[in-house]
Formats: sequence, C-alpha cells, structure tokens
Amino acid sequence: MSSIKKILVPFDFTEPAIAALDYTLSFVGWETPIEVVALYVSGSDVSNAERKEAKENFAKIANSLNRRTHFHPELVISVGDLTRSILDSKKTLDADLIIMGTLGDSSVEEHITNTSDLVLSADSPIITVPYGSEVKIPKDIALVLGKEEIERPKVLGLLLDIARSFNAKVHVLTIYKESIYGEKVLVETNEDTLEYYLEHFYAEHSFEKNQDIEKGILDYIEEKNIDLLAILPRNHVQKTKPSEGRLTKLLTLHSSVPVLTLD
Repeated sequence: MSSIKKILVPFDFTEPAIAALDYTLSFVGWETPIEVVALYVSGSDVSNAERKEAKENFAKIANSLNRRTHFHPELVISVGDLTRSILDSKKTLDADLIIMGTLGDSSVEEHITNTSDLVLSADSPIITVPYGSEVKIPKDIALVLGKEEIERPKVLGLLLDIARSFNAKVHVLTIYKESIYGEKVLVETNEDTLEYYLEHFYAEHSFEKNQDIEKGILDYIEEKNIDLLAILPRNHVQKTKPSEGRLTKLLTLHSSVPVLTLD
C-alpha cells in the first residue's frame, strides 16, 4: 500500500467504531509503516481533563485489540459538525484514506446515517466497515462498474495498492437489466483501463442480469465469498450527469462486507 501513509478513523467509542479500528489495525498490519489516527468529534467544547481521559480510554481500547502495527494509533479530538470535521481533519492531517464503522440497517430501504452522509459528501476514498462483519484481510475484491466509461481511472491506483499488498484478486462485476450484449459493448472501453491499472490482479469481468442492481451485487458478494466491495460513486462526476448516490447509500447501509468508495 505504497500510496497509503496515513489512515483516519472516525471514533466515538461505540462498538461500530471499535470494530472499525480493529479492522484498520488488521488492514495496516505490522510490516507497513502506516499511521493510524482516530478522530473523536465532539458537539461541544472539551476540557483538558476530558481530553486526557478520552486519550487514556482510547489507549486502553487500542491495546485490548492486540493488533501489532508499526506505529501506535493515536487519538485527536475535534469540535464541530461530524462530517465537516472529518473532512477538514483529513485535509489537515493529510490522511490518504478514511475507514469508518457503520451499524447499518438492513430493515430499511432509504436512511441517511453518519457514514452514508460522509461517503456522499467526501471526494476521497473511504472504507465503511459494517458492524458484525468478520475482520480479515481482503483476498477477493469485487469492483462494481456500470455501463459508463471510467471517468477518473487514476482512482484505481489505490485499489491496485490494496490488491498488491494482500495479493488479492479483483473481480469486476457489471449488473445489467436488459441486453447483455448492449452492456458489454458499452463497457468494452473500460477493459484496457482495468488491465492497465489493476495489472495481473484483475481476474475477470462478470455480467449478471438482475432488475434490482443492489440485490445483484449483494448476491454476488455472497456467492463469490467477496471480502471487500469497491465502487466508483457517480455523485461527483463531471463529464456526465452526476447521480444522487442512491446505490452508494444503499450499499453502505446493507453490505455485509466492507465497502471501498473510490472517489
């Protein structure tokens, strides 16, 4: 993961946040010199005594996870709006990646959570970790592509770094609703890009028919034992009409495995 030097983990001392920290420390491992900075965002001023207590409690939690890393994770504290503070801190700290836990909610179709709000607001890569998912390194990654041409192929560089670090296979998935021939013709322009940016880690491009795109993706995750789902959000595209990010929101809400948004 040569492009990743620092990871920011929003941390509020809840179980999903602790699970995300655990995932992050496992993701980083012992060999790679990557800094992990946890960010606690308070809605009101924090006294010096409260800051000291928070950092002591964080250190206890981090130690209890028993993950060996090159650097010890540290806690920083910010005051303000959650999403804005996370994005500002990412810039100030020069973090390359955000990893955030989410409780999710499989019982609802539409719901804005702090995590989905962050993903839709950020123009940078984020891994969302669903609470209760197994903590393991990614060996099989699914990259979901639509019929559109990849607008910013350089974002695939991060995916290559992750695949290279874990010797993972990248399985590309396109869900089509009508004609598979039409979908294949539309995405042929992406093949050279995928082979160039993903090198030999690019394993295959599967085309699955399903009227419900989200269900098709979630079924594929289960059938192929996927460890990490990667998506290219279209709510920040410039060459074509931006989407409202509905699929991105639903996947962060319903996925049983971590979701990497390459933005």
